[in-house]
Amino acid sequence: MASGILLAATGLTKAFGSRPLFERISVAVDAGDRVGLIGPNGAGKSTLLSLLAGAEPPDEGTVTPTRGLVVGYLAQVPLFREGATIRETVMEGAKSHGAGEEEWKAGQAADEFIARLSLTVEDRAPGTPVARLSGGWRRRVALARELVRRPDLLLLDEPTNHLDVEAILWLEGLIARAPFATITVTHDRLFLQRVANRILELDPRNPGGLLDVRGNYETYLTVKEARLSADVEREASLRNRLRRETEWLRRGPKARSTKQQARIQRAESLGGEVEELAARTRSGSVRLDFQSTGRNPKRLIEAKGVGKGYGGHSLFQGLDLLVTPESRLGLLGPNGCGKSTLLRVLLGTEAPDTGEVLRAENLSPVVFEQGRESLDPDSTPAKTLCPEGDKVEFRGAFVHIKSYLDRFLFRPEQMDMAVGRLSGGEQSRLLLARLMLKKTNLLVLDEPTNDLDLATLDVLEECLSDFPGAVLLVTHDRWFLDRVTNQILAFGKEANGDGTLVSLAGLDQWEAWRAGAAEPRPGRDEGKTQNAALTPSVRKRRLGYLEQRELDGMEGRILAAEEARDLLKAECERPENATDGPKLVELMGQMELRQSEIDRLYERWDELQRRASETDPPG
Repeated sequence: MASGILLAATGLTKAFGSRPLFERISVAVDAGDRVGLIGPNGAGKSTLLSLLAGAEPPDEGTVTPTRGLVVGYLAQVPLFREGATIRETVMEGAKSHGAGEEEWKAGQAADEFIARLSLTVEDRAPGTPVARLSGGWRRRVALARELVRRPDLLLLDEPTNHLDVEAILWLEGLIARAPFATITVTHDRLFLQRVANRILELDPRNPGGLLDVRGNYETYLTVKEARLSADVEREASLRNRLRRETEWLRRGPKARSTKQQARIQRAESLGGEVEELAARTRSGSVRLDFQSTGRNPKRLIEAKGVGKGYGGHSLFQGLDLLVTPESRLGLLGPNGCGKSTLLRVLLGTEAPDTGEVLRAENLSPVVFEQGRESLDPDSTPAKTLCPEGDKVEFRGAFVHIKSYLDRFLFRPEQMDMAVGRLSGGEQSRLLLARLMLKKTNLLVLDEPTNDLDLATLDVLEECLSDFPGAVLLVTHDRWFLDRVTNQILAFGKEANGDGTLVSLAGLDQWEAWRAGAAEPRPGRDEGKTQNAALTPSVRKRRLGYLEQRELDGMEGRILAAEEARDLLKAECERPENATDGPKLVELMGQMELRQSEIDRLYERWDELQRRASETDPPG
């Protein structure tokens, strides 16, 4: 497929019942695009992807692919023919190549992709029925079915859900090197940062319903912040003008000249623009606040020499672990390696094979289970949280169920909707809402990030940081893991490892360890102490004449650099620049360079001040 526009969508509108998902959306996809499609839960991301794939029609508007365009589409919940095997399923994509010799080549391609996705090991032989596979392996089969089509454009709806971290890293590499364009709906921010070269944010608060940013996730954050700042300032300015116009109208001048009529119309127009800007800057977010039991013991859980295995296969062994109220422990490893089993052993719902686990008498854990099994699909959100009456008790006060559900962005009409009809993100929010009603000193979260939108993930991160108890976390969302935890327990690089667990300080160390370039060390705080202890003793050299002059002038250099950065920020926030994408990206790039220089100056200032305060040790 030649370079240029692959697919153009114009004026797309889609509604479910009386509620519009989006209206008059227009977008074009170019060859070489690695698009990350983001937005709040319920904005219609999956629906938009389905329209672009041609899987369903829009209510209004058109989707125009270039001639001969081959589109692959991995749906959020892939469908499989009943009884189909792995190879038969993959061949469904390959058969589009034709019959005879071409079909034979397609079969060879299918076998190639089956091998590339590791679908030929253990109980995943090509003749294995897809129905016998786990959710993660089903997604791999569905992905192989789309890849074997040799698409020009691949549409992926939450491809990292149910995949373990090794599979996510493989997928990152695949997309980064792919000869085809991609559009990926995902809430995995590290995936977006490493793969995307363009971000589309679908949100009715954006002008035209869609924000289009060329660049990775970090670039999107910078542009989004600048636009919101510009909108806030413009809204304040317009409100002042609107107030003056309204005061004039209330004085009721006797004569209504043409100019005066124009002023009335201008006031009405200003009112509409103010409301539009207010809606754009107003953001509804989930309000999370887990209740603590109060005073916590210093030792919540202590594991001594704990081991567990099945069928002669060791999941983990010789584990010594102390969980305190300050613990933020993340478990990381491939599917099937034993992460959920370790949680059950620590909580006492499953016995260890070796060793012992000591638990505080007043240990009060609450558990977010990966499959949300505790939610009754036939119940309603109101009955799930409040089986009797219409009020829940939260933080010592009784709150009406409607108000409580509003904290989690549930609309009034969803109160009595079947839980099974809620989206995955809404079910996750409902489970969090139920956990918040319980007092706890230990939060156990098994894949809590699946299906949650970015805004909710940000709130959950902050909430966990403020929680006074301990957190045990299993997640394949590496961004979330790194921001929430202060220690990672990493299982072996293969699900059938030797049962060894490695303690690491953070994601960067895990990636280095995975690549074989780093040795494990304790969590961040302990690691710093250890590193300091291992640092060779060196003789400190005091500042020379030129370095002292550099130190004396450093504060002025930093102030000048910050003033230059602030001028660039002011330029970004000017309305004419905030709406000019290319200009804004250029200014953001300059501002980023200026900020990097400021950071460097501060580091140098700290170094010079530290050395200036030191004296030579006695010889």
